[in-house]
Amino acid sequence: MELDELKARWNDLDRRLEENQLVNLSRMKVLIGMKTKSAFERIYRLNCFNFLVEILAICILAPFILMTTPIRVTSFVIIEAALVAGLIPQIQKLSLLSKFDLDGKTCNELCGLVLQYKLACYRERFWVIVTVSVAMVAFYISELVFNRQVDYVFGIRILMPIGFTLLTFALAYVIAQWQRRRHAQQMKEIENGLKELEEFEK
Repeated sequence: MELDELKARWNDLDRRLEENQLVNLSRMKVLIGMKTKSAFERIYRLNCFNFLVEILAICILAPFILMTTPIRVTSFVIIEAALVAGLIPQIQKLSLLSKFDLDGKTCNELCGLVLQYKLACYRERFWVIVTVSVAMVAFYISELVFNRQVDYVFGIRILMPIGFTLLTFALAYVIAQWQRRRHAQQMKEIENGLKELEEFEK
């Protein structure tokens, strides 16, 4: 009788241990999922913020510059076209991020979306560099060569807008580098989280 009782207690203890392990694994999965989702939401908010800034620049900043400075309409169109072109990669990235569903997709599908998003980010750099470079060259040709309303002679009147442009680029570069570091850290969190969650699917 004592042996049977001991076996029963042992089996009961073994069963409780298995239940505790399952509970702990379930809690761990939830915590990893929450951390991954939080990193994703930060990336999504960052992209929404960048998109909103570009929309404000298109709708408010560029028209304000046209109304308050003697630039040509052609120069204004060049600025607007560059800003609109800058929206294209933003829309692509937001479209990919909208498909990220941690509860409704497998880790394999989510990893595929992450790879597509990283590729879109990689292409965006070249797109922005080419767009901005072409737009700035076209803008300065439009203004310095064809704008007869302003007498652009070499001196303070031409150095000020060039200096302001360079300062704007420097500030944009610093902000972009800061955003890039945060973005890379959050992407790493997402990738690590998906790898850990993938173990639970096996």
